[in-house]
Amino acid sequence: MEVTAKSKYMRLAPRKARDLVRIIQGLPVDKALMVIQFSERKAATMVRKTLKSAIANAENNARLPTDKLWVKEAVIEEGSALKRFWPRARGMVSHIRRRTSHIKITLTDEQRVR
Repeated sequence: MEVTAKSKYMRLAPRKARDLVRIIQGLPVDKALMVIQFSERKAATMVRKTLKSAIANAENNARLPTDKLWVKEAVIEEGSALKRFWPRARGMVSHIRRRTSHIKITLTDEQRVR
């Protein structure tokens, strides 16, 4: 059985979070949490919250044992961008796009995912 959790509009560029998410795909949940715990990236806290939410969904909603869960899929999608402007010389502006991310983590109780 599969269980998912999503976090939307996280204030983080998707490009910076995808490296961490690629590492945890196919790992058991306890090892994925360990990898995230020792990562120094800003994305680690946001991915950790989403992963813990997926674990709670599996435990409470689907009645799955948490020790047998695997990370089937972890995806970072691009959300909307906050548009800002930076003043430049001679009355011009430079555009700044503050990017956001949608984090989606799918867990499964099947034995091996990779």
